[in-house]
Amino acid sequence: MRVLLLKEVEHLGVRGQLLQVTEGYARNFLLPRKLAIPATPGVEAQAARMQAAEAKKRDARMAEFKALADKLSGVSCTLARKAGPDEKLFGSVAAADVAEALAAQGFPVERRQVQLEEHLKTLGVFTVPVKLAPEITAQVKVWIVREGERV
Repeated sequence: MRVLLLKEVEHLGVRGQLLQVTEGYARNFLLPRKLAIPATPGVEAQAARMQAAEAKKRDARMAEFKALADKLSGVSCTLARKAGPDEKLFGSVAAADVAEALAAQGFPVERRQVQLEEHLKTLGVFTVPVKLAPEITAQVKVWIVREGERV
């Protein structure tokens, strides 16, 4: 059965996509939950309009992400933490800490966008990637200093 997706369905497709699915899957899952409608010639024309609108929204979002990435590339944030004499932190700096510091500077970044391979556990300067979109990543400089020190 051919259907038009009205909403994104995980592991199946995105909104506005025409798909061939089994009749039982469509009848028992997609149609009752209003995730899809049966494809007819009129619906296929509607799908083309939906895809054009989605492409336009996606392009606008990408432009916003590129502008934010340009701004973020020049940003650095300083986090003050307690550390021992060997410059190891008592605790660590996680992605949430970096996201919070960026938000305090006016950059709305979510924790999951900050791409730390592992928590930062020493004093120093680190370059942290912030993934805004699948193909747009900004590099942010993070300074971790001992509490009471200034940069």
